[in-house]
Amino acid sequence: MRHVTDAERRARLAVRHALAPAHRVASPEAATRAMTVLHATEPATVHLSCWARVPGLRTTDVERALTVDRTLVKQLAMRRTLFVFPRDLLPAALPSASARVARTERAAIAKDVVKAGLAADGDAWLDTARAAVLAVLAEAPGGLSARAVREAVPLIDVKVSVSAGSQWSASRVLTHLGLTGDVVRGANAGHWRVSRPAWTLTRDWITPPGPLSAEHGCTELVRRWLTTFGPGTEDDVVWWLGATKGVVRAALADLAAVPVSLDDGSTGWLLPDDVEEVPDPGPWVALLPVLDPTVMGWRSRGFLLGPHRERLFDRNGNAGTTAWVDGRVVGCWVQDGGGRVRVRSLEEVAAPAREALEAEADRLTAWLDGVRVGTVYPSPAMKEPVA
Repeated sequence: MRHVTDAERRARLAVRHALAPAHRVASPEAATRAMTVLHATEPATVHLSCWARVPGLRTTDVERALTVDRTLVKQLAMRRTLFVFPRDLLPAALPSASARVARTERAAIAKDVVKAGLAADGDAWLDTARAAVLAVLAEAPGGLSARAVREAVPLIDVKVSVSAGSQWSASRVLTHLGLTGDVVRGANAGHWRVSRPAWTLTRDWITPPGPLSAEHGCTELVRRWLTTFGPGTEDDVVWWLGATKGVVRAALADLAAVPVSLDDGSTGWLLPDDVEEVPDPGPWVALLPVLDPTVMGWRSRGFLLGPHRERLFDRNGNAGTTAWVDGRVVGCWVQDGGGRVRVRSLEEVAAPAREALEAEADRLTAWLDGVRVGTVYPSPAMKEPVA
């Protein structure tokens, strides 16, 4: 069995994730393909993930891909997380990862509707609500805001208590319609770091993709994941995909994935045409945003985080900003009161790397041009006062 060291895993990361200078890419589409998908829970993550990988990126380049060319599409999928997908990957995601979450959401919504006393049959209520929303959106090709949908469909303009301090309203129905591929998040009415989408019928936004089977969809998602993140363990893939071990094992078998040994004693997997050693790409640094897929792509992250996990993730496992040197996370970054980007190191960094990180911080400061990027997922390291 071939052995892949942690050093080679970090070299692969630098090359495959378009982070080493010689391997950066030319467009938001290429950056998204490099990562399989981009996290989009916070809108700013999409732009900042692209900035780290695309020299000379402008915010309008990302907006062009999302709303003009529509080569990138926001879609709720794995682990009920919002991602930006390359449009050609939607046929794989919709019948597999998205459909899996849609089934769970349907059951939860139906149960909550009955519990709240809105209807005796929760499934029937959801079907009626879905049909009413689709009928309204069919008359609005440009899409409608969530507020406008609520006003047009009083049936869903309700608040449903789930537990003490937790409730949901109309957005839950829109979420389910998105999971089933009937609607998409269209044009954004807010700043690029704010999410105010116009909910739009999928057929009005893009040519509806012809879906694969659920099995083939899972296999394609795993293939792309291995291209980006391999070698990874079975547990890594199960976690990322939000699927069962049986589903993942079937996909690995379909792909004829090759087992390799890793430094921590576990078994990783590579695609059969991707087993050659990746050479060291040379020195590099990067500043990545909250929830960037490079830090969120694996369940086991020891080879890149070292001892810093507790200071870089919140209690729910969400990654804050990260500062990288040669494939290892050495700290995070924050903005001071004037909007200047400051690197916060969690370990000693050699002078050349420290200087390179400061230069990257200056580059990001200039790109943001006074815009302050907030987050609801600050890590403990990010919460420390700015010197």
